[in-house]
Amino acid sequence: MALSGEGFNCVTADDGGMVIELVKEDNFDILIVDIKMPTWNGIEILEKVSKISPKISTVIITAYATVETSIEALRKGAVDYLIKPLDFEDVILRVKKIQKYRQVLLENQYLRKEVHLKFNQNKIIGESSAIQNVFNLIKKVANSSSNILISGKSGTGKELVARAIHQNSARMKAPFIPINCGAIPETLFESELFGFKKGSFTGAIMDKEGVFKAANGGTLFLDEVSEIPIHVQVKLLRAIESKEIKQIGSPLSIQIDTRILSSTNKDLLKEIEEGNFREDLYYRLNIIDIHLPSLSERKEDIPILVDHFVRKYNQELKRKILGVDNETMKILMNYKWKGEVRELENAIERAVLLCEGNYITLKDLPPHAYADVSTEYPDDLKSSVRNFERQHILSILKRVDNDKIKCAEILGIGLSSLYRKIDELNIKV
Repeated sequence: MALSGEGFNCVTADDGGMVIELVKEDNFDILIVDIKMPTWNGIEILEKVSKISPKISTVIITAYATVETSIEALRKGAVDYLIKPLDFEDVILRVKKIQKYRQVLLENQYLRKEVHLKFNQNKIIGESSAIQNVFNLIKKVANSSSNILISGKSGTGKELVARAIHQNSARMKAPFIPINCGAIPETLFESELFGFKKGSFTGAIMDKEGVFKAANGGTLFLDEVSEIPIHVQVKLLRAIESKEIKQIGSPLSIQIDTRILSSTNKDLLKEIEEGNFREDLYYRLNIIDIHLPSLSERKEDIPILVDHFVRKYNQELKRKILGVDNETMKILMNYKWKGEVRELENAIERAVLLCEGNYITLKDLPPHAYADVSTEYPDDLKSSVRNFERQHILSILKRVDNDKIKCAEILGIGLSSLYRKIDELNIKV
């Protein structure tokens, strides 16, 4: 009655046999069981229930509050025990604490599962020689303590490489702290990197540790490192060289053991020439350089990536798409992916969501993905014109949802001519 009054959904049982039957039939979060029960005692019920429903939290009630009874119950898996006569306010308080603990536990399990799943799903994919060279470099450098610069166009997966290096290093159990230098206002760079003490400036109402200290013992990933202002680059260089930092408002130096991985989509040597980046910092960050190839340099990986993303978004979006048809795969192979792997992934996520059949087709792709293929025409005029006609008709059909009458009107040809073109050009509609 006390727990029901607090909004808990409660079921009661008169003996041990009934407890076991109820647990077999339904899912319970918490079991409160008296140590003295018909059929089996509370400890026996605890043991049996833990085999049927290991996730249930059991609380033992006892009038025999001996140390031995309590220890035995806890040793067998009970989360708490209550002593008769019961104080109902105490019972409610303890049940709420167990409920809160279970919620936190479930959230942590979910987050660990999500992190693991995300890391596995977003792992670097490819079999081309260009990406295999990257894999080999990761294996070679992961266990060193050297600072590494990861370069490549936006969307090529620079943070994935950084995480892979961390995950394969001796620091894998320590924090991996990524920070996007391109997203930090210039005035906040120093406090974000090194932290500050309470009262060190207006608005500093509490201490902030900064990412260097947060990553102590682990890895700090400076994404878009070229965006760090020159005056902060001086302090970053000093921190790397001395392996110590000073928080704003503190006279004390803090020793740090932080490995620096950084990334850039800019030519840092050119940035140095233009006075935007310190040469000495560049050589401190660039002990080893890992360059990520663009998709145009590893086209043979596109079918592998497409298959990977189809499986990924089938799972996330609860779809059962079998793959991509041949014509669409050709278009994906020939498209110039300016946004690199990230753009390809977004296109496949959209296609998986919109696909109405077993296979992704042209109509499931973003319109620009097939409009751009016109740049891939062969040299001879006849084949080029044929390819253009095919792509143009497909584009119009897509626009009018395969309404051939509307398509013929837009093209300025008769319906019979359109059907003939569809047949000649092997257009699947």
